[in-house]
Amino acid sequence: MSTETKPSNPKDAIGSKKLMVHLVPSTAIAYMALAFTEGAVKYGKYNWRVAGVRFSIYLDAMYRHIMKLQNGENKDAVTGVPHLASIMACAAIITDAFHYNKLTDDRPYVGEDEAGNAAGFAQLLDVEMANISAKVKEVFKDFSPEQFTIGWQDHANDTQAPAPVPTKKGNRNPKGNSRKPRR
Repeated sequence: MSTETKPSNPKDAIGSKKLMVHLVPSTAIAYMALAFTEGAVKYGKYNWRVAGVRFSIYLDAMYRHIMKLQNGENKDAVTGVPHLASIMACAAIITDAFHYNKLTDDRPYVGEDEAGNAAGFAQLLDVEMANISAKVKEVFKDFSPEQFTIGWQDHANDTQAPAPVPTKKGNRNPKGNSRKPRR
């Protein structure tokens, strides 16, 4: 098969203006397919297109999956379906239901700004709270507390470690204890 193309190939000119579906990672499609398989077995294929869905139900489901994921659980303990797959499937159902006019938007009404967005919330989140967050980070810029993330590990031989006290850089461990606290 030749890799050469004609510079004037009309399909190239037309195809290059269409939606670039190839940009969606195949892994995301496979993960969503797994979550949709679970949903089809439990509830029936495309059930949301028949009965419709409430926005709040799928937002709640996404939040639950996000919280489990955030707290270290990567997949459902019973089915093995990854929480990321379920989050994507919930978002896809909301999107599909909206497109086909099968979405009941039961989010709280707060009015709309001139762009049709929820009045005031974007301003609150993106400007006001971002400014306060930046101020907090500036106030404590010289502090270097221990961060207890999933990478932090318990030390089996550690028998005395007290909880660390946030201190300014350069005075990280005033008591001279170099051991990490136990979980």
